[in-house]
Amino acid sequence: MQPRNMSMSGVVDLAAVKAAQEAKAKAEQARAEAARQGGGGAVSPADLVIDVDEAGFERDVLQRSTEVPVVIDFWAEWCQPCKQLSPVLERLAREYNGRFVLAKIDVDANQMLMQQFGVQGIPAVFAVVAGQALPLFQGAAAEQQIRATLDQLVQVAEQRFGLTGLAVDPDAEPGGAPAAAEVPAGPYDALLEAAVQALDAGDLGGAVQAYKNVLSDDPGNTEAKVGLAQAELLQRVSGLDPQRVRKEAAEKPGDVRAQIAAADLDLVGGHVEDAFGRLIETVRRTAGEDRDAARLRLLELFEVVGAEDPRVTAARRALARALF
Repeated sequence: MQPRNMSMSGVVDLAAVKAAQEAKAKAEQARAEAARQGGGGAVSPADLVIDVDEAGFERDVLQRSTEVPVVIDFWAEWCQPCKQLSPVLERLAREYNGRFVLAKIDVDANQMLMQQFGVQGIPAVFAVVAGQALPLFQGAAAEQQIRATLDQLVQVAEQRFGLTGLAVDPDAEPGGAPAAAEVPAGPYDALLEAAVQALDAGDLGGAVQAYKNVLSDDPGNTEAKVGLAQAELLQRVSGLDPQRVRKEAAEKPGDVRAQIAAADLDLVGGHVEDAFGRLIETVRRTAGEDRDAARLRLLELFEVVGAEDPRVTAARRALARALF
């Protein structure tokens, strides 16, 4: 059986290759920083390849896909091409070091999942990104082709959904909490402290610049990324008239700028779900540059709240439904 559907170009526009490569580099540095700080939710390398059944599909694939792309390998014990392909996918899952998780599904034991994905023959490989299923290829494939497809998958996840993958801690116990690690003083502690002091003093411009100074040398610095998102949010709302912004947003539901400004105010006021819901609805009913502006602001607000917050996880799933 010859591989097909190897290209994902029909699924999403990958024209911004340079931007995707930069995003990938930042994600790689973010994972390294998380590992340096003792994991912070890091997984074991063994957790990058998992066996999935119908009972655990929602948790292990759909929910996990809001954090990291999940590649699904449909296989069976009697399938000879599967025995060639599966070891390659497992090795690449570990080599990609958290940029995707490989879920292995035995079709003999999980006929319903096979039918739901419309699998006509095995091996068959799909991906799920933010709850959205994407066909990758069917049949055995050369490793070079598989790598190209996985690279495109990572780009889609990073560009469109802001999914940068999982931090991997080689010392973590499989399926358990990562091992504790002593965190050495980082080279940017003084700059980060200066940014915090600027925030406390109300110098939002100074805080923004201090965080940018850190990120210019260390694009994956998690603390600086979160701090910058928060400082920029405060800077954006500092000159707004809340009553006027909310009046315009209520009177002009189709005005994307008004909805974005109101979402900023919602978040600063602690109305996280309202902010996310407003922008998701804006994404749902717009197109082109307007849709992209709302989507990008939503990803920025995800940074402010934090990827581990369950409200962010739920909003990512809702964003996926709105986009597709």
